[in-house]
Amino acid sequence: MNRLLFLLTFGAIGAAILVALGVWQVKRLDWKQSLLAEIEARIDDAPVALSARPDPETDKYLAVELTGTILPGELQVLTSRKQQGPGFRIIAPFRTEDGRRILLDRGFVVEEDRASVREIGAATLTGNLVWPNETDSFTPPPDAATHTWFARDVAAMAQALETEPVMVVASSETDPGIEPWPVGTEGIPNDHLQYAITWFSLALVWVAMTLYFLWRPRARNTG
Repeated sequence: MNRLLFLLTFGAIGAAILVALGVWQVKRLDWKQSLLAEIEARIDDAPVALSARPDPETDKYLAVELTGTILPGELQVLTSRKQQGPGFRIIAPFRTEDGRRILLDRGFVVEEDRASVREIGAATLTGNLVWPNETDSFTPPPDAATHTWFARDVAAMAQALETEPVMVVASSETDPGIEPWPVGTEGIPNDHLQYAITWFSLALVWVAMTLYFLWRPRARNTG
């Protein structure tokens, strides 16, 4: 009797924990889908003028329109794109009509076009505000000799190019040789449905194993 009670209790607690984890992932899925919908809506909004003090929290992904000048002194961020292979994001200083200097992510060039001369000067473009968090303790420091960076770091890049710590990712073309790489939700992971299925499946396995251990002694006795 004690063994039966132990198995029932152990099985019920384990199954309840696994089901609770599955339910939590379902709630996370709903939250993530709402977040992605909000981001996509903000990305596709009509562009507005760049505010005086963009906020990394409230203005992230905000669509903006810029008029000013693309300045020399680009930084190149090593990266890769599917079906295209390795290449570089081109980050340039941009001076707005009112004299502000910000960072402009112009887009992607393949590795063989790295040394190509790119157009600078007067430009009007649209894009989205971002403050990417791509660095960690394993990210190599920039190579000052080649202007090669290994991740986008708004604060460090702003210091290197003497701009505000504000980055706009261009969604329109700034040079025929640069492929725009606009902001999107493709890189934001949303695996919560898979996780929920995994937890619910484990709960079913747990219940099945509990029933098996409850049935086995009786099968032996009747045999």
